[in-house]
Amino acid sequence: ASSGMHDTSAPPFNLDNRGKRSVVVDLQTERGIDIAMRLLEQADVFVTNLRPDALERLALDYPTVSKHNPRLIYATVTGYGHEGPDRARAAYDVGAFWARTGIAQMLSRTEGDPSPCRPAFGDHVTALSLLAGIGAALFERERNGQGKLVETSLLRTGAYTAGWDLATYLELGWYTKMMSRDRYVVPLVNCYKAGDGQWFWLLGLEADRHWPKLLRIVEHEELEHDPRFETSSGRAKNAAELIKILDAEFAKRGREEWGERFNAEDLWWSPVQTLEEITADPQAAANGVFVDYTLPGGAGSARSVAGPVDFGGAKNGPSGPPPTLGEHTDEVLKTAGYDESEIDDLRRNGIIG
Repeated sequence: ASSGMHDTSAPPFNLDNRGKRSVVVDLQTERGIDIAMRLLEQADVFVTNLRPDALERLALDYPTVSKHNPRLIYATVTGYGHEGPDRARAAYDVGAFWARTGIAQMLSRTEGDPSPCRPAFGDHVTALSLLAGIGAALFERERNGQGKLVETSLLRTGAYTAGWDLATYLELGWYTKMMSRDRYVVPLVNCYKAGDGQWFWLLGLEADRHWPKLLRIVEHEELEHDPRFETSSGRAKNAAELIKILDAEFAKRGREEWGERFNAEDLWWSPVQTLEEITADPQAAANGVFVDYTLPGGAGSARSVAGPVDFGGAKNGPSGPPPTLGEHTDEVLKTAGYDESEIDDLRRNGIIG
């Protein structure tokens, strides 16, 4: 089944569903469950984001389904996992991935408002976790012929995404809090505004190597032996002073000119781009970051974001239209062995859509 969002004004739905087929089945009925089981008997992978109690109620839980198809990879993503007091709790990524794991609070620059989550941010990261598990389980099945339960959750993936901070806290009892850019303790890995108002990020991670290069670029080589800035610890201690010096220098030229100077010295950096800029970025275009796809109903085509992985020469993933709700019900049921009269009867009784 798929959500009812399927028109051309729903780019997020189109992004996540282009090239898929949509089948509508009423799983609250015995005949609907029978259809699901017949489809699953032929499937390699079953992906579900229903909560554990709902799956058990529907008899679509792993122990039940695996009896019908022992080779099936049963992949489940939940908000909080299959165990514990919150196993049946409703969740979205802003709750389980973002807020519950500490990410929202860690990204707050003050003791005040937590940082909000961009739409589907945690959903897409968690999908990659599930995909990794599915790939490993399929590989194992090629070895032993057996299916497997693959589980992840927004909570688990969120904690892993914040793993550096959480691991540090678990072992040492502290983590690095967010700071405003004007007093960030690593001035060589900080964002700066060029004279044309455009921002960039310095990536001077190898401090001793990059510090002299930066000084040549901004024409302040005398600072190399300034006792405040000679060492990384000194630059951290006196970060606010150094950032103020760099801000004044970077305001003298536009970002493109600074980029040319950085590249000439092999000082690592990145532009801080707007959505308009990344969608026009030639590097993104050359590497298949975006894909043109067919809109539903033959309404032309649109540009969207490609999947993040290529396989040899097969680039960008599906470019077909996203489905309308129930568009492929008959087609899919026929592949499962249902004939026209059975399909008509199921539709008359409201079992399929």
